Amino acid sequence: MDTVKRVFRIIIFVILALFFSYVLPQHDVVRVTSTEIIRQDFSSVNRIFYAQADSGNVENPTRDIRLINTVKRKTFLLGFIPREAEKVMVYRNEDTGWIWPPYFKFDSSDLQAQAASIASKGDGNNWAIMTHYGWRNRFFTIFPNAVGLKPIDGPDVKIIPWFNIFFFAFLIIGWLFLRALWRQFRQRSIDPVIEDASETWELLDDKADEAKGRFMGWFKRK
Repeated sequence: MDTVKRVFRIIIFVILALFFSYVLPQHDVVRVTSTEIIRQDFSSVNRIFYAQADSGNVENPTRDIRLINTVKRKTFLLGFIPREAEKVMVYRNEDTGWIWPPYFKFDSSDLQAQAASIASKGDGNNWAIMTHYGWRNRFFTIFPNAVGLKPIDGPDVKIIPWFNIFFFAFLIIGWLFLRALWRQFRQRSIDPVIEDASETWELLDDKADEAKGRFMGWFKRK
């Protein structure tokens, strides 16, 4: 029984980790290289990873998707020496509207124009902080969705994910608070009922034993 509970908790933890990994905002320091619009065919597998069409447009199995092409720096270890390399990253740029996830994004056209403006800079000052959610999967043609773009002077920028920090802090505090409420409710309401039921059952059991003893004594006298 303990093994089943442990496996169930691990499964729930993995599901929640994947869920938060997808929907929570992430920040990448990128060099914007270009923008483009492609015709995207949706399948039953990748359709759930795309937001709705731009506000006012009709949902179709095939529609245009705005893309922002970037290059971001990736740090890796060569032996014990940290090295940096550039990695291509493509983001989609579409409205989320009023549905899930709740980013309430309606300015994909403006964001595309801003990305094109940054990419057109010829002085090498085309670095920006890309705020996005979602994953990149080449096999299923899934792109993270860009929700914000902030120009910066260079790649040497440290990003602190304040929103995620406060979100998980609030989540932990809320979970501890609800756990304390549940324990208090159980101690005041559920445990006394269980104890009364247990005492009642024991009393009925004792009376049954007593009645059984009387019956056996009467039977012996006969």
